[in-house]
Amino acid sequence: MNGNRHPLFMPLILVGGLIFGFGLAFSHMARPEVVLDFLQFDDFGLLFVMFGAAIVSGIAFAVMPRIRDGAPLTGDAYRRRLKAFDRNVLIGGAIFGVGWGLSGICPGAAYASLGIGNITILWALVGMFAGAYLQGVWRSKRTAAETAPAGAD
Repeated sequence: MNGNRHPLFMPLILVGGLIFGFGLAFSHMARPEVVLDFLQFDDFGLLFVMFGAAIVSGIAFAVMPRIRDGAPLTGDAYRRRLKAFDRNVLIGGAIFGVGWGLSGICPGAAYASLGIGNITILWALVGMFAGAYLQGVWRSKRTAAETAPAGAD
């Protein structure tokens, strides 16, 4: 990552978040009952919102590297970051899906849901932070155990 970011980097991140949150709220995707209706195959509106986002992102990712050598605000080179489809991705995705189904909302929409007055979603947000923290503790202990000398007593 480039340490010489453009001065507009952070304000544009804020603007992007505002647009994202407004779009989620406008499309009613920040309402857990709408998401749960989608997960129960009663309302497919979320599918259209996701397709719209995928189309815009896909066009941007296809076009931008052809017009510029680097990202406009960071100068970082455009490159693909490949993540292997491994056991961790499969298990983590399944756990994420269970959490999404139980809470009725994904992380981005949970924050937007606060903006439309859904204060009870704070329980889900606390759970997300606690789960991420516990996973980090678990991973660091696992890494420390794997790198410990074999004969250390």
